[in-house]
Amino acid sequence: MGRIAVVLNLLSVVVILFAIAMLLPLGVALYTGDDAEGAYDMAIFATAFAGGVTWLLTRAAPRELQLRDGFLFVALVWTVLPAFGALPLLAYMPEMSFTDLYFESMSGLTATGATVLSGLDDLPPSINFWRAELQWLGGMGIIVLAVAILPLLGVGGRQLLKAETPGPMKESQLTPRITETAKGLWLVYVTLTVAAALAYYWAGMSGLDAVMHAFTTLGLGGFSSHDASLGYWNSPRIEAVSVLFMLAAGINFATHFSVLHRRSFAPYRRDPEALPFLTVVGVSVVGVAGLLVVHGMYPDFITALRYAAFNVVSVATTTGYSSTDYAQWPIFAPLWMLVLAAFSTCSGSTGGGIKMMRAQLMFHQAFRELERIVHPRATIPLKLGGQVVHNNIIFAVLAYMLVYGVTMGGITLLLTASGLDLLTAVSAAAACVNNLGPGLAAVGPASTYAVLNDFQIWVLTAAMLLGRLELLTVFVLLTPSFWRK
Repeated sequence: MGRIAVVLNLLSVVVILFAIAMLLPLGVALYTGDDAEGAYDMAIFATAFAGGVTWLLTRAAPRELQLRDGFLFVALVWTVLPAFGALPLLAYMPEMSFTDLYFESMSGLTATGATVLSGLDDLPPSINFWRAELQWLGGMGIIVLAVAILPLLGVGGRQLLKAETPGPMKESQLTPRITETAKGLWLVYVTLTVAAALAYYWAGMSGLDAVMHAFTTLGLGGFSSHDASLGYWNSPRIEAVSVLFMLAAGINFATHFSVLHRRSFAPYRRDPEALPFLTVVGVSVVGVAGLLVVHGMYPDFITALRYAAFNVVSVATTTGYSSTDYAQWPIFAPLWMLVLAAFSTCSGSTGGGIKMMRAQLMFHQAFRELERIVHPRATIPLKLGGQVVHNNIIFAVLAYMLVYGVTMGGITLLLTASGLDLLTAVSAAAACVNNLGPGLAAVGPASTYAVLNDFQIWVLTAAMLLGRLELLTVFVLLTPSFWRK
């Protein structure tokens, strides 16, 4: 029970911080004079009260945090916070079910972008702001923020960052102290967010829309304040700004930090993922644009390139914005875009999927096995970025890929068993596990997840959680050895 107490004590601190985060949309409600002010009063009180009571009950817990405690803490945070995140939505929209709004809140915090809401243009600005803020907090990981603050309370954060940081190589650090690492990541995140907000404002958005879309762009979440997403503006300038910052958010933030710290672009060249990420996305944009022209979807290549660039980059980076209903394009295009969402973004970015690094490792491992067939006695090291990758990392990636495949298959089977057609089930599973948001068919970019029943919504809610925490972080809690002393 002592181990559970220390985890609950840390969880209570994060819940209190989450209540403080609700002051921002409350301020928006007061500033704009919308009718959602009362929803935040209730939500802030309930969240702060729950966090405060839990802290009082567990304040005598030991401060030492073990590795397994970090995994349990991360899983609890990403399970509990969406419930509190749904409170303002429930208070303002009592006609909607807790199931749907927990899904909406989970989609926000996991930076997925799947939504059950429609009529976004008519919602109070503060409600749309809260949805965007959820994605901004979840994009980099509210745990990393906690790692920067919890040491002030005498609690170290190495175990938390190891459990939360995406990507297979979790041991690399930017600075000697883990707190400085977390602060460095957040400094880059905030800097890029401010730059994106200013760029959106320059491109023609209102101030509030610019901030909200900067939040959801850097978080690679894709929530918008309009049902038509960025198609609402029909602006090449706004789309260009969005593409630039989506690509930036798809690159490892540790690399951005190194660039700013060293005042040199050399880290981008040395990053083993950045160039492959940009190359794959760039080639896909040109290829899809060519396909659209061949099929007569657009009158000329420049127009096709505009729509392909925005929508392909949006899906490939698991953002989920749309400027048109790309589900109406030739079927190869949206299917290839879903495949891109599974592996394109870099580890250490705010994107979802298996990450470019794992895809590269599997690609190199496949060729290494082919070489071993020809030269069975040869010692063939696997290198990435000029460094030898040890077999324990390869084994971990292989295990991850197996779990990823089984998870995708299992969720698809559950959805089809519950009555969904195959294309909707496969695309919804892929969209939620990869934290993309929109799928195809019934859950395509022109529709919402409100068409699904409660069972399907809960399955996909779990899929978003699994995808955000990269599967193994959650599944390790189900192993008997995790709970043994």
